[in-house]
Amino acid sequence: MLTAVLGAVGSAALWSGGFTGVAHARAATPSGKLERRTWSRSTSGNGWPIVDAVPVRAIEGPDVGVAVLDGDVGTVLLHVARRFHYEIDALRRGDVAGHTSEREITATCESNHLSATAIAIRPRSYPVGISGGLFPNELTVVRDVLLDVGDVVRWGGDEQLPEESDFHIAVGPRHPALKEVADRTRGWNAGQGRGAGATNSWEPARLGAAGSNR
Repeated sequence: MLTAVLGAVGSAALWSGGFTGVAHARAATPSGKLERRTWSRSTSGNGWPIVDAVPVRAIEGPDVGVAVLDGDVGTVLLHVARRFHYEIDALRRGDVAGHTSEREITATCESNHLSATAIAIRPRSYPVGISGGLFPNELTVVRDVLLDVGDVVRWGGDEQLPEESDFHIAVGPRHPALKEVADRTRGWNAGQGRGAGATNSWEPARLGAAGSNR
């Protein structure tokens, strides 16, 4: 039924096994029909300039690379991907999409890939217009990741037209919070016992804080 609704959405059922709870994917619009449009602006939806190309950066842990802006943007987005890899499910080649020059979009958040300020983790499994695709414990980790990055990163699952694979920079190019979060992330990476792979999302204090971050 999902394939009939959204074309190549049949893969939305390809969640990883071994998790508790039930994920109930559902179309975000009553008809299930989504319209594509051409993004014609010189900046993406989050206000960053559109770029022609960026280098591929390695996500530490998996043998996976993704094309994102260098510097603070890349540091923050790679942190998000690393936490997904260590705490939700191992990432494999082809699982993470970054920069693109494709201007045909369905959701505004997709435009952020044009500026290399967004990543999509398993976009075929969590396509635009489908919500409820995460298991409860996966959603707990996502909320905790958002707690790490504050308002600097927004999750596509919180958009009016959801895209649960999407994580994008939500502040402008010169916003001081971006550098603050990036520097904090670099500090975790340089030390031990902090950051991706060493965070307990179910610690009571973190659960309470993450639960209010919706």
